[in-house]
Amino acid sequence: MKILAIGGTGFIGPFVIRDLQHAGHSVTVLHRGTTAAPAGVAEIIGDRNRLVEYREVLAREKFDLVIDFVLSSKRQAEQLMQTLRGITGRVVVLSSMDTYRAWGVFNGLEPGGLEPLPVTEDSAVRTAPAYPPEVIKKLQQMVSWVNAEYDKVPVERIVLGDSALPGTILRLPMIYGPGDYVHRFHPFLKRMDDGRRSILFADDVAALRTPRGYVENVAAGIALATSPGAMGRIYNIGEAEAFSELAWARKIGAIVNWPGEWIVLPHDKAPPHLHWPGNTAQHLVVSTERVREELGYREPVTSDDAMRRTITWERENPSKEVGTPFNYEAEDAALANLNAIA
Repeated sequence: MKILAIGGTGFIGPFVIRDLQHAGHSVTVLHRGTTAAPAGVAEIIGDRNRLVEYREVLAREKFDLVIDFVLSSKRQAEQLMQTLRGITGRVVVLSSMDTYRAWGVFNGLEPGGLEPLPVTEDSAVRTAPAYPPEVIKKLQQMVSWVNAEYDKVPVERIVLGDSALPGTILRLPMIYGPGDYVHRFHPFLKRMDDGRRSILFADDVAALRTPRGYVENVAAGIALATSPGAMGRIYNIGEAEAFSELAWARKIGAIVNWPGEWIVLPHDKAPPHLHWPGNTAQHLVVSTERVREELGYREPVTSDDAMRRTITWERENPSKEVGTPFNYEAEDAALANLNAIA
């Protein structure tokens, strides 16, 4: 097929484009030109916020399919469908698991009780905003395409509600791997590399289960969703098992042969910087059975290899963020108190 990628030059896009090219598709990238496009693609330099201005250019290219990597808001989704209606076969939109009501409960923004698990594509979506305003501002500092109107729930409704242009929605997890701008391995790996003999958890955080996906494996799922069988469908893409934070940290420790011990403290005995905001009673376990059964999705990179590649990258590109997450003095004091009680 002839495929247009809107965005596609950031964390996930280059891996998706590589897989599409390997499958024999030709890829054009529409981007602002501030980041180099992957090798072997055609380019259209432009601003996705003025997408309608490029309709004639896009119509001439006659793309079979469009993948939008950087949809943030209802307004952008409306413009996307208005621009592409009648000039392309279908659209694939990258969404987020934060559309689910469970995320709203976790973030303390959704009324009512805990959401049943596992979360599936048919589970309830949020009725409240995705995140508090201060979190949106932090996201904007990390990810250039996130705007102040960020909310994937109306994005999905607009895309799937268009009778003239079929769409596919891909709900993505927390993604790790080379290029991870959140540096998800950093809190554990830094402590290990700093020679800490113990790593502490608050008990509620240690038990918390969340969805993850390695970037190359998530990219493989996105590329797979360009198949005709994905038309009109919603898919969760991520790893089959949602590990607890403690189990995940143990996996990292095992790979780097860290000889220390894991200490789980009652919430009120753990230093405040080790607490997580939100309602940690709401675990975030998400089923990926649909994409595995309907599209035959399987991870091309094993879990151990994925973690090794991420660890290597993280050590070569350490996070520059410092501060309270690494308050070793407070952690040592908590350990001293624990030993005094023992």
